[in-house]
Amino acid sequence: MIPHIVLLQYLIPFQVDWMVGDVAADVGRDVGLGVMLGVGLGVVLGMAFGVLFSGASSFALGVTLGVASSVALNVAFILGILRVYFWIPELLWMFFLLRFVPKGDEAKWLLRLPPYFDQLIHLPIPWMDSFIVKAYCQNSVAAQQTINYLIDSTNQQKVALKAMVGIAIDTLNRCQNSQDIVTITEQLAWIPSPPPAELGSVLPEFLEISQDVRAAENASSAYLQYEMLATLLTKLNRLRESLVLGKNAALATSFGNIVQRWLSILETSRQTLEDAALDSAEIPQVYVAGPALNPEDSSTRFKGRLDVFREIESLARSSQPPVLLLYGGRRTGKTSALQFLPKKVGSELVPLSIDFQGAAMTTTLSGLAEFIAGEIVEAARRNRNLQLPAIERESLKIDPFMALQKWFVQIEKIAPGKRFLLCMDEFERLEEVVEETGSRSPLNFLRYILQNRANWILLFSGSHTLDELNPYWNDYLINTQSLRMTYLQEAEARDLIQHPIDNFPDIYTEGAIDEIIYLTRCQPYYVQLMCRVLVDRLNAINREKTTLNQEKQRQLAQGDVKAAILKSLEQGGAAFRERYQELTESEREFLHKLIKEPVVAVAESGSWPRLVEKEVLEVTEEGYRFQVPLFQKFVEIQSR
Repeated sequence: MIPHIVLLQYLIPFQVDWMVGDVAADVGRDVGLGVMLGVGLGVVLGMAFGVLFSGASSFALGVTLGVASSVALNVAFILGILRVYFWIPELLWMFFLLRFVPKGDEAKWLLRLPPYFDQLIHLPIPWMDSFIVKAYCQNSVAAQQTINYLIDSTNQQKVALKAMVGIAIDTLNRCQNSQDIVTITEQLAWIPSPPPAELGSVLPEFLEISQDVRAAENASSAYLQYEMLATLLTKLNRLRESLVLGKNAALATSFGNIVQRWLSILETSRQTLEDAALDSAEIPQVYVAGPALNPEDSSTRFKGRLDVFREIESLARSSQPPVLLLYGGRRTGKTSALQFLPKKVGSELVPLSIDFQGAAMTTTLSGLAEFIAGEIVEAARRNRNLQLPAIERESLKIDPFMALQKWFVQIEKIAPGKRFLLCMDEFERLEEVVEETGSRSPLNFLRYILQNRANWILLFSGSHTLDELNPYWNDYLINTQSLRMTYLQEAEARDLIQHPIDNFPDIYTEGAIDEIIYLTRCQPYYVQLMCRVLVDRLNAINREKTTLNQEKQRQLAQGDVKAAILKSLEQGGAAFRERYQELTESEREFLHKLIKEPVVAVAESGSWPRLVEKEVLEVTEEGYRFQVPLFQKFVEIQSR
């Protein structure tokens, strides 16, 4: 490791500037002094020549000789200050090293670089950084020690930084296979963080990809490795786009070819893994139970919701669009739907998603406004490739939401003809900000946008209806059009079970599919959860059969689904407990009663509209019963 390197990277510019400025000041002072002395000496010599030889011509000759001799002395003095008399042989020596040191022996000659015998070189000596880069390939430790010496003991810090940049680029460019990419993290761990400005934010992204490739190689199955590499290819493509669209042409030139090389390497590895996965009898684990689905890597897993998308687009296109409220229980797919919304609506509508879970971490109004602006800029770039101007941070400190209002007007001018759908996911978290700051300015800002900016449509997404929120929300969410996110259609759930990805093997009997539909009521999270457990079950059975040299099981039957219930409740325990705990004590007591009496008449039990609204119970001709049998199984366990 290079000692003090992180501190020095900030001190270097000041140190170098000070030295250069100091030398320049000395030179300027000495030039002025030399000229004055030259003129004075010229006058004295002129008077002497005039006295000795008489005449104006003799006086002029004396002045000329005096000034010329003074200038000559002054130039010699300046060259001495700049140490040119040392620099010329050092330059020739550096040329000798570069020209005559045998290729591959550069590391042996590092201690003979000019700074090792002259620590104060004012004029630049070319080729030193490239010499260190070549030496690094032969002896990385010696090259790092040389960089350390240049930074700590000389005034050649710029050379050291250029060598760092050259080493990083050369190392990244030398990768020939995925194993080379894996080792990048260790090879470049000595470069400080943050890296030199010449590497920008690109080097950290390469290091992250290197770590992810290592994780992919250590994955438990060929298919999982294949999936992880697909995500990495997406990351690299994003990096390539950012380089192309960025303003730094030097970065694009230096790293564009490296990105293309890595893409080629990982694409080849991914193709190999795809073939291995197809040859393997192991079923790929592709079901996602929990996190929101990402359109870039989960496009086939997202099913249905077309009715919701159509209604959102229809309402947003109306001449006076209402406030939209997308609500439903947790893990019903609201966030996933917002992620996929840009692909489901026309280009004239620009969905801008803001996850207010992140906003809840802010403790100031200016912090909240800055968070909102950042989310909008990123969403516009990601969803519509729309480059929005950055908001002035100073104005946010003075009056944050007034600054946001002016910024929204600026955005409208940049993208005329567009309508902006401001999608506020987990909007209930704004209550925490209001409580923390003691101000309703964020809500007043949203009401202003609703009433005065016709090109902005507000969509609130959460798990609560208006009657469950603080009363002050009624003043802000007027004329609200509610859109409910609930169960999938049965056909959509069957499609999710059988075809989560293209070419997914046929592993379910009709009886198994019917049982999954019954137990989950087509609730998307529960469907994904049960299918995930079932794939693990089938793979475990077949691994055991392989050990015993028995014929493998090809499909899952209804009995397998029933056998997987307890494991599903265990793996999804946090989600089930969250749903159970959000109920009141009296509501939980009634559920326990319902377990003992499978159907409780409405007239006998009183009214439980909240449990119906929350999709826990439903009313039948006989009375109340659980909507989702799998959740009923969880409550049964709690009743024991």
